[in-house]
Amino acid sequence: MLQLAEIFYSVQGEGTWTGTPAVFVRLAGCNLACGFCDTDYSLKFLASPADVVRRVRDEGGECPMVVLTGGEPLAQRETADLIQALRADGRRVHIESNGTIFSPLPEGVWLCVSPKERVDPRMAARADEAKLIVENERVPEEHLPLFTHLDTILLQPESNKPPNVAAALAYAQTHPERFRLSLQTHKFIGVR
Repeated sequence: MLQLAEIFYSVQGEGTWTGTPAVFVRLAGCNLACGFCDTDYSLKFLASPADVVRRVRDEGGECPMVVLTGGEPLAQRETADLIQALRADGRRVHIESNGTIFSPLPEGVWLCVSPKERVDPRMAARADEAKLIVENERVPEEHLPLFTHLDTILLQPESNKPPNVAAALAYAQTHPERFRLSLQTHKFIGVR
């Protein structure tokens, strides 16, 4: 059984896929305890992969994009079965991960790695997208060597705080060939 916090239909508010309708499956629990985390990923209910697929259909109909998020969605063993069940239902699976837990992923699963304190190099190498959180007006440059395979790195200001936005924007403007500002647009438009 999977441990879940919530399942809801909304729009991707961050990163490369900003503006794309998606069903979000927020798995409960995380292996990190980041002080700036703004997400309630506490356990609310248990469900099998088949139950989650039914809920995805109920929430989002034929919406092809499903985002597995958390907490840390790869911390649960059953996540691999969930990915398989969603793909068998014709869904395009995206995963938002902190990158600390190695998990082999099928080809075609989109992986966004947002490193915090450490990253498994295999997950960094597998990443389709890297999203660095700009906290305390600082870009975490120590993670950059892990993502040399990516042409673009996203800089996301923690909680859209103006000093963090200014720091991320200044960094992107100083390094325009590789860095892009990624704001949490869902917060601006008032959706989850």
